[in-house]
Amino acid sequence: MALCRFQPHGNSKYGSDGIIHMKAHEFKKWLKKFDADNDGMISQEELRQAARAMGCWFTKMKAKAGLKSADKNDNGHIDDDEIINLKDFVLKHFGINIIIDKN
Repeated sequence: MALCRFQPHGNSKYGSDGIIHMKAHEFKKWLKKFDADNDGMISQEELRQAARAMGCWFTKMKAKAGLKSADKNDNGHIDDDEIINLKDFVLKHFGINIIIDKN
Protein backbone atom coordinates (compact mmCIF):
# COMPACT_ATOMS: atom_id res chain seq x y z
CA MET A 1 0.00 0.00 0.00
CA ALA A 2 1.08 3.57 -0.62
CA LEU A 3 2.83 5.59 2.04
CA CYS A 4 1.36 8.99 1.30
CA ARG A 5 0.10 11.88 3.38
CA PHE A 6 -2.87 13.04 1.33
CA GLN A 7 -5.74 15.10 2.70
CA PRO A 8 -8.98 14.12 0.97
CA HIS A 9 -11.05 16.93 -0.51
CA GLY A 10 -14.60 17.34 -1.74
CA ASN A 11 -16.61 14.19 -1.12
CA SER A 12 -13.45 12.06 -0.92
CA LYS A 13 -12.81 10.37 2.39
CA TYR A 14 -10.67 7.78 4.09
CA GLY A 15 -12.35 4.45 4.55
CA SER A 16 -11.86 2.19 7.57
CA ASP A 17 -9.32 0.38 5.39
CA GLY A 18 -7.06 3.48 5.34
CA ILE A 19 -7.68 3.97 1.62
CA ILE A 20 -9.00 7.21 0.14
CA HIS A 21 -12.23 6.69 -1.78
CA MET A 22 -12.64 9.25 -4.55
CA LYS A 23 -15.16 9.48 -7.38
CA ALA A 24 -13.68 9.28 -10.87
CA HIS A 25 -14.64 12.85 -11.80
CA GLU A 26 -13.02 14.15 -8.57
CA PHE A 27 -9.84 12.21 -9.28
CA LYS A 28 -9.69 13.58 -12.84
CA LYS A 29 -10.19 17.12 -11.59
CA TRP A 30 -7.46 16.68 -8.96
CA LEU A 31 -4.99 15.07 -11.39
CA LYS A 32 -5.53 17.76 -14.02
CA LYS A 33 -4.17 20.33 -11.54
CA PHE A 34 -0.74 18.85 -12.34
CA ASP A 35 -1.04 19.45 -16.10
CA ALA A 36 1.77 22.03 -15.94
CA ASP A 37 1.90 22.73 -19.68
CA ASN A 38 -1.92 22.85 -20.04
CA ASP A 39 -1.94 20.47 -22.98
CA GLY A 40 -4.87 18.48 -21.57
CA MET A 41 -2.71 15.41 -20.98
CA ILE A 42 -0.67 14.08 -18.06
CA SER A 43 3.00 13.38 -18.74
CA GLN A 44 5.27 11.04 -16.82
CA GLU A 45 6.75 13.98 -14.89
CA GLU A 46 3.30 15.45 -14.16
CA LEU A 47 2.18 12.08 -12.74
CA ARG A 48 5.30 12.06 -10.59
CA GLN A 49 4.54 15.57 -9.33
CA ALA A 50 0.99 14.49 -8.43
CA ALA A 51 2.39 11.64 -6.34
CA ARG A 52 4.89 13.93 -4.65
CA ALA A 53 2.13 16.43 -3.85
CA MET A 54 0.51 13.62 -1.87
CA GLY A 55 3.70 13.07 0.06
CA CYS A 56 4.59 9.87 -1.79
CA TRP A 57 8.15 8.95 -2.59
CA PHE A 58 7.87 8.37 -6.32
CA THR A 59 10.72 7.45 -8.66
CA LYS A 60 10.90 8.18 -12.38
CA MET A 61 10.66 4.43 -13.01
CA LYS A 62 7.44 4.18 -11.00
CA ALA A 63 5.99 7.16 -12.89
CA LYS A 64 6.96 5.49 -16.16
CA ALA A 65 5.13 2.32 -15.08
CA GLY A 66 2.03 4.37 -14.22
CA LEU A 67 2.11 6.09 -17.58
CA LYS A 68 2.50 2.77 -19.38
CA SER A 69 -0.43 1.25 -17.45
CA ALA A 70 -2.79 4.02 -18.59
CA ASP A 71 -1.49 5.15 -22.00
CA LYS A 72 -3.47 2.84 -24.27
CA ASN A 73 -2.79 4.79 -27.49
CA ASP A 74 0.99 4.90 -26.84
CA ASN A 75 1.34 8.65 -27.37
CA GLY A 76 3.52 9.04 -24.27
CA HIS A 77 0.85 10.88 -22.27
CA ILE A 78 -2.31 10.09 -20.33
CA ASP A 79 -5.22 11.64 -22.22
CA ASP A 80 -8.46 12.65 -20.50
CA ASP A 81 -10.21 9.43 -21.49
CA GLU A 82 -7.23 7.34 -20.29
CA ILE A 83 -7.12 8.73 -16.74
CA ILE A 84 -9.54 6.06 -15.54
CA ASN A 85 -6.98 3.45 -16.71
CA LEU A 86 -4.89 4.51 -13.68
CA LYS A 87 -7.45 2.90 -11.32
CA ASP A 88 -5.36 -0.12 -10.27
CA PHE A 89 -2.09 1.82 -10.29
CA VAL A 90 -3.29 4.62 -7.99
CA LEU A 91 -4.87 2.13 -5.60
CA LYS A 92 -1.53 0.36 -5.23
CA HIS A 93 0.79 3.38 -5.25
CA PHE A 94 -1.31 6.34 -4.06
CA GLY A 95 -3.77 4.54 -1.78
CA ILE A 96 -6.73 5.97 -3.71
CA ASN A 97 -9.70 3.86 -4.74
CA ILE A 98 -11.32 5.48 -7.77
CA ILE A 99 -15.07 4.98 -7.66
CA ILE A 100 -16.53 4.79 -11.14
CA ASP A 101 -19.30 7.37 -11.53
CA LYS A 102 -22.70 5.93 -12.41
CA ASN A 103 -23.89 8.49 -14.95
